[in-house]
Amino acid sequence: MNPRESFPADGGATYGEMSALYHTWKWRILIAYCVFYSMNYMGRFNFSIIQSEIIADLGITRADTGWINSWMFWGFAFGDFVHGRFAERYGYRRILLLGAIGTGLFNVIASFGTTINTLLVPWAIVGFVNAATWAPGIGILAQWWGRRERGRVMGLVGTAAGFAMLVVWIVTPWVAASYGWRAALRYPPLVISLLGIVFYFVARDKPSDVGLPEYVESDEVSIEAESSSEGSEHGIRAYLHLLSNWRFFIACQVKGLDNVVRYGIVSWAPLYYIHAGGMDLREMGWVTFAYPLGYMWGPICGGYISDKFFHSNRSRVIVISGFLSGAALMGIALSPANSIPLAVFFLIVGGFFVNMSPIQALAVDLAGRKLAATASGVLDAHGYLYGGAQAWFFGWLSLAVPNGWFWVFTIMAATRLISVAAISRVRA
Repeated sequence: MNPRESFPADGGATYGEMSALYHTWKWRILIAYCVFYSMNYMGRFNFSIIQSEIIADLGITRADTGWINSWMFWGFAFGDFVHGRFAERYGYRRILLLGAIGTGLFNVIASFGTTINTLLVPWAIVGFVNAATWAPGIGILAQWWGRRERGRVMGLVGTAAGFAMLVVWIVTPWVAASYGWRAALRYPPLVISLLGIVFYFVARDKPSDVGLPEYVESDEVSIEAESSSEGSEHGIRAYLHLLSNWRFFIACQVKGLDNVVRYGIVSWAPLYYIHAGGMDLREMGWVTFAYPLGYMWGPICGGYISDKFFHSNRSRVIVISGFLSGAALMGIALSPANSIPLAVFFLIVGGFFVNMSPIQALAVDLAGRKLAATASGVLDAHGYLYGGAQAWFFGWLSLAVPNGWFWVFTIMAATRLISVAAISRVRA
């Protein structure tokens, strides 16, 4: 028996002893959520990809579009803080459904924007409502999947997110080039609303909703997390409990630094290769398609490695992710922007290793299943607070200093080393 594993004290059924019907349901819910999330970025990162078209049409600057995008990130961060708590109280599927419908609706409203403010306000709301599609979904999965498989489960969700990045990178530039940037905001996001409705009817919040027992954790880390959270499941006590855990607090900052890079590339690589590399919209779309191609495979590999080779220890994989993604970012900074082979290589490698980090699984491990949605939301909120800051800061930096694009990607690389130093202390 692994030294980190122990038997449940109450004699209940461990995760591996659950019935075949239970395992059928857990896979049904995981697959349904992955299908839903694989389309989700068409309503959140579509704006980033068509920034050049919006700038040209409305006569604004990339600092302006960076500011608008910052408010989407900050809206998402605020949504993350509250939607996980709402889901644990009012039902995971209900909150997720509202988020899916709201994402489609406010994308349509944003598509009619004609000024900075008429884009900024609905785009901030898009961030807030779209956040309801993340933490509640992770909360549902935590009710059905135990820690020993959580790395692979979160890896599959991350791969779905990577596929979502592929989808938005293909669909959004094509729609914008064919029908205009407003159509790219107006129509593809409606697919998210439709799939949210389907997920509501396919999934169930927890095993007891279909007459099945809940699993009992047999892993020491999660047993400790679930026992320490007793009495902290309500109101503000949940937040205080989580943020008083120093390992969880560090994980939140590492997630924030992850998003400086993860969404820094999403926000700025398209403009970098258009402005510094001289590519047109279609060519840029195909070149930067390399990033989500790498992104898609990183999470499932990172989750599998942490479960299979490191006994569900996430920190070691995060360290590997940090070092190798930092090297790829320096490759982007130092290579010519008009070199298509180098751009494709470094974007694939960077996408893979940035997103190999199993930080979301670590957050749920440290919180336990009862606070999984809140923990996932608080962690992700830090990510989007940092992500919002990069959207403004890198837009300004690229214009404010000589050789600005070099410093944008160099600073991204530096954040990877800071993440390595921080997560090395967590050891979980």
